[in-house]
Amino acid sequence: MNDCLFCKIVAGQIPAAKVYEDDLVLAFNDIHPAAPTHMLIIPKEHFPSLQDIPQGKLPVIASLFAAAQKLAETTGIAKTGYRTLINTGPDSGQVVFHVHLHLLGGRKLGKLG
Repeated sequence: MNDCLFCKIVAGQIPAAKVYEDDLVLAFNDIHPAAPTHMLIIPKEHFPSLQDIPQGKLPVIASLFAAAQKLAETTGIAKTGYRTLINTGPDSGQVVFHVHLHLLGGRKLGKLG
């Protein structure tokens, strides 16, 4: 997508503090962190929301979570715990309409809702 912020990061048109990359996903530090560790893990292919991923492409979700596991280990938050979150649609708080998994940790996180 030409106007998608995350697609521009994948394409290298916008800089990001990349922390992980493989063939399917890219992870970078959130520019407005909500926890000491706050990364966004995105598929390199554009999908506006979780609901927009076709059945045949659902393995990309497993790739997002596999990257989250690796990053939790390398950052040290796997031992104490972390949160993963995917917002889907405007009512959820999704702001950038390119699927992304938030990985948060590094302190005790409060309850949701």
